[in-house]
Amino acid sequence: MAVTVQELYRNYGILADAKDDLSQHKDAYQAILDGVKGGPKEKRLAAQFIPKFFSHFPELADAAINAQLDLCEDEDVSIRRQAIKELPCFAAGENLPRVADILTQLLQTDDSAEFNQVNTALISIFKIDAKGTLGGLFTQILQGEDIVRERAIKFLSAKLKTLPEEVMTKEVEDFIFTEIKKVLEDVTGEEFVLLMRILSGLKSLQTVSGRQQLVELVVEQAFLEQALNPADADSVDRLLQCTRQALPLFSKNVHSTRFVTYFCEHVLPNLSMLTSPVAELDIQLEVLKLLAEMSRFCGDMEKLETNLTILFEKLLEFMPLPPGEGENGENSGSEEPRLQFSYVECLLFSFHQLGKKLPDFLIDKINAERLKDFKIRLQYFARGLQVYIRQLRVALQGKTGDALKTEENKIKVVALKITNNINVLIKDLFHNPPSYKSSITLSWKPVQKTEVVGLKRPLGEEMAPSSATKKVSPLPRRDARQIYNPPSGKYSATIGNFSYEQRGGFRGGRGRGWGGRGNRSRGRIY
Repeated sequence: MAVTVQELYRNYGILADAKDDLSQHKDAYQAILDGVKGGPKEKRLAAQFIPKFFSHFPELADAAINAQLDLCEDEDVSIRRQAIKELPCFAAGENLPRVADILTQLLQTDDSAEFNQVNTALISIFKIDAKGTLGGLFTQILQGEDIVRERAIKFLSAKLKTLPEEVMTKEVEDFIFTEIKKVLEDVTGEEFVLLMRILSGLKSLQTVSGRQQLVELVVEQAFLEQALNPADADSVDRLLQCTRQALPLFSKNVHSTRFVTYFCEHVLPNLSMLTSPVAELDIQLEVLKLLAEMSRFCGDMEKLETNLTILFEKLLEFMPLPPGEGENGENSGSEEPRLQFSYVECLLFSFHQLGKKLPDFLIDKINAERLKDFKIRLQYFARGLQVYIRQLRVALQGKTGDALKTEENKIKVVALKITNNINVLIKDLFHNPPSYKSSITLSWKPVQKTEVVGLKRPLGEEMAPSSATKKVSPLPRRDARQIYNPPSGKYSATIGNFSYEQRGGFRGGRGRGWGGRGNRSRGRIY
């Protein structure tokens, strides 16, 4: 026979009045546990009374926890919320990892209030025992259902950074690092980004050695020991995502050499054949921009001359010769080639950065004819550049404040940054011997202090020009930045900002590739 509300109150009174003799009233507590079999009123009372006296009846601990779990799965959402709210009361000693495991599974709820209640409960037991709570979370991340895994990772990504230092001790951070390395053996692209965000936020990994450890993790995911298949969109996507995660970690002490080497040896030769993982993405420019940003932090390179030659040859592809001239010395009427400023900015910058390491490359490492050809291309590009710079300066002259914030003028400001950058780099290369002393800020990067540039990389700051016949459309995302459609004309290239981030659908790690993760068990596994 089900326990009534009156009986629940009576047994509650017995326990409340017992004070130090509660253990003598096991039957009263058992009657309260039986309240979970009653109606809605009895269940609500049981959800409050069970945790209140839980610690006094260790022999009934399993029965009490299971009774509370039954209430956490009740059809009545108000009962579920009450039961979840009280779950942290059971999180003591050896029960805490189990409670954390349970709460992690409850993250799969679609009720927003209930979901928030679970989050609050998890945070509260974090402050009791962070390592034990993490044990429950990572058990579900490694073994739980896909939706639980996804929400548990997002919980960690959002909440760990809010916890105080006395909770996030060195021991706790070391545990997180160890567990995430296990998870990284089989991850989706989206999961990889979130997990790297978690690791990058750990205080113990803010040191040079810590950043180097993170780079090593990314290198493992990037498969830099394998040749790139340019036709495989997943492989290209993997490389892009891994490079993006590594980029903020590079500095004068944490070098990008392995990534720069891989881009020179495996990516640049296949640039035109790369399969974009996202239809709207200008994959060639995306790759060139990543290379340019990494090149600043490249250390000693084993095959520097070979890789610099590859980079030089790719630069020539985007620096056209002047239109041919007829026998009478006049222009033959050939169509003037299009000057792709954005591509050239990236390639020139990368060449300029690596050229510092081998300053005699343009003097002793290429033959005279090749150097002459390069100088002709530079001169022709510089002439077109000067025309475009003059046009832009005239268009922007006298404009300040709100006038510079119009769509058209924003485009022109970006274009002026690109062309000025190229102009500075070309002037350096025209020196005899070539100079590599000038310093520029890449056009898509915010102007910041030298030591900060390249260390802080906000998501979605990329700029993606395209060909004359193609316009780039923005991808939908919550924090999408404004996309600019550039001017078209004799010397213009498409100039704008393009936001790109991985949207799932590929998998990193040793086990299943970057395809799809297998379905896990369903149902309650408390």
